[in-house]
Amino acid sequence: MSINFSAETLRGITNFVVAAHSRSFTEAAENLGITKSAVGKSIARLEERLGTRLFHRSTRKLSLTTDGEAYLKSCLSALDILDTAEHALCRRQEIPSGNVRIDMPASFGRNLMMPLLLDIVKQYPALRLKLTFNDRLIDPVEEGVDLVLRLGELQSTDELIARRLSRQRFVLCATPAYLEQQGMPIDIESLKQHSCIMGYRRGAPLAWRFKPEGGKEIRFIADSAHEISDGDAMLQACLAGLGIAQFPESMVTEYLEKDGLVPLMSGYAPDPADLNIVWPKAKHLFPKIRLIVDRLLVKAEEGHFGSLR
Repeated sequence: MSINFSAETLRGITNFVVAAHSRSFTEAAENLGITKSAVGKSIARLEERLGTRLFHRSTRKLSLTTDGEAYLKSCLSALDILDTAEHALCRRQEIPSGNVRIDMPASFGRNLMMPLLLDIVKQYPALRLKLTFNDRLIDPVEEGVDLVLRLGELQSTDELIARRLSRQRFVLCATPAYLEQQGMPIDIESLKQHSCIMGYRRGAPLAWRFKPEGGKEIRFIADSAHEISDGDAMLQACLAGLGIAQFPESMVTEYLEKDGLVPLMSGYAPDPADLNIVWPKAKHLFPKIRLIVDRLLVKAEEGHFGSLR
């Protein structure tokens, strides 16, 4: 299918339809915001292209020829089809649909985000989830991701928008069986004698954060530790009695309540870290993205992700 209409031809059709509904080229020019001469020349070029006269011209009034009446009917039908298509597209834009790419830390994604996302997709079946679960930091702009769930301090950028879902407290913990065999650490010095399970990212272990009451924050990396890049795998290792680990509280609340894990060194608890939902800044936030962000913020207010304070 070839389309031979130029921008000038389309302008000529618009000018013709307006003129056909006016009593003169002068009135048409006023409605179009152009000069009377421009209206006349535009319609003359259209008539030359069509090879027929569209108007009877006189000093008293403007009227359509037989060909002009037939052409006006066809133009109005075509414009009605375009108007219907435009409204249909606008309605589609208002209904959440299409692909949504979301990147999440493994444990938070599986345990906190998935139940919410599944409920949303059940309500809006035209949505298609494209999910990745990993504990490495990504740039959503560079990697074309719509939303990122991120724990910890955000690097300042003019390209991203962030909304806080919770403030995550960090808990150092181990199983009762491990503590019975190895003893309970009471400070950082004694912690050095224990088996530690640490996160791992970009070829290096992730430091644990501690803050003694009234003191400054301390970062700790064990001299010899198990290094695991996946949060869920770290939790499994800790529950298996492999050693001590530090987790965001929401990951281990269930096990702390059931005595599967024991909290340690509460006097060294660090300041909470923000759990944010992050997305690339854009002039227009698509309905599918706005829907998910708004739903997450509502659940955050309800405490689904932990305390906001």
